[in-house]
Amino acid sequence: MIGFLKKVFDKVKDVKARWEYGLWNIFSDEPITDQFFERLEEHLIAGDVGVGLSESLVKGLREFAISAKISRASDLRAHFASMLKDMLSQAQGSGSSLKFSGPVGLVLLIGVNGSGKTTTAAKLARLLKEEGRNVVLAAADTFRAAAIDQLKVWGKRAGVRVIAQEPGGDSAAVVYDAIQSIKAVGGIVIADTAGRLHTKHNLMEELSKIYRVALKDLSPDDICPILVVDAITGQNALAQAKAFNGAMPLKGLILTKFDHTAKGGTILAMTSELNVPVLYVGVGEGMEDLEPFSCDSFVEDLLGGGVGA
Repeated sequence: MIGFLKKVFDKVKDVKARWEYGLWNIFSDEPITDQFFERLEEHLIAGDVGVGLSESLVKGLREFAISAKISRASDLRAHFASMLKDMLSQAQGSGSSLKFSGPVGLVLLIGVNGSGKTTTAAKLARLLKEEGRNVVLAAADTFRAAAIDQLKVWGKRAGVRVIAQEPGGDSAAVVYDAIQSIKAVGGIVIADTAGRLHTKHNLMEELSKIYRVALKDLSPDDICPILVVDAITGQNALAQAKAFNGAMPLKGLILTKFDHTAKGGTILAMTSELNVPVLYVGVGEGMEDLEPFSCDSFVEDLLGGGVGA
């Protein structure tokens, strides 16, 4: 199987200039010195891992090196990989599989403007349809007429129905209609909600309303709010996630434009801070460019250079 990051690397140029390759290169066959740990910490911080988590990871690795009497940096790579896998696995749970307790499940795609929710909705619909699931798209972004039209176009490409109302309608009503449309046969509703700044209280309250309306028909186990985040935003993505998690309990993250960023530390920071799994990453603009996230493959490629090294 082609590695997770290998698929990403295949889509970008100058692989060796990427943050992931630099991280792999730090674990060279050189003696361990204070400079090694300083370089590793600086590289993690530069890769959007965050200061606190970077310091914690390096401290743990240093303590292991001392207790295990390891003298060469290359001999620490496997243990560092285990540290990252353990951290990610705590949040990953069942991985990228969307499971619901009842016959109808609701996926609420939320996030700020420009994060890629509409295209992600269609790409996710295609993936779930290929798994044999019955999928309906709900055009819950009623503020922009263009968003409704765009989702209809993408829905047609994905081969799934789109439930929509006129622009300016009630977003919660659109989601309600979509749930009713699929009740008889069962399936999954994927709702594309309007982009909103996480600092705007009234817009965040609207998301809460959609969630409350959905609870009239579905149990909390059958509602899956997923935050769609532009991977390029780095540490700001963490601030977004915290705010949206306050409006409704996030159950997953999707990172878009992952092929455009030279840093993968955002994944480590967000899963560690929020204990919410990364379910998928977007690696391109095509319909098939949404990949299920695997923490094992991510870490193995991260510390293997991403190119089969």
